[in-house]
Amino acid sequence: MEDPEHTPSTTTTTTPTIANASGRRITNEVLHSAPIWPTIDGPLGLSEEESVSYARRFYKFGYALLPLLWAVNCFYFWPVLRHYRSFPRIRPYVFRSAVGFMVFTSLLGSWALTFAVGGEHLFGPVWNKLVMYNVGDKLGLTGFI
Repeated sequence: MEDPEHTPSTTTTTTPTIANASGRRITNEVLHSAPIWPTIDGPLGLSEEESVSYARRFYKFGYALLPLLWAVNCFYFWPVLRHYRSFPRIRPYVFRSAVGFMVFTSLLGSWALTFAVGGEHLFGPVWNKLVMYNVGDKLGLTGFI
């Protein structure tokens, strides 16, 4: 008897097709019949109800200046992102986490590139107040060396 807590989601997906060397399409029934689980660890992972709770927590805590949790949410619930018609209760949290992480990464990357590429040429004399590598000089911590 199957454990109701660890049963895969039943989704209706199209049968995957693969083109062989001659260009003929071959349907892959093995991939089609494989169960879709909400987490990357399959039947060892969380049930669907627990998954909704975890995905919601990861999403909300990502706003508490922990955007790395958005990346963890996307990684752990990768099957939910991959199979877009499965798990409609979990998908909004995982999809929003993916969008939030991409926005955060692009902002952080542009900020880092601005400082790395622009530097003193971009900011002028304010540059010495913005950089952190001369904090020891400002506080007089380098005089004893």
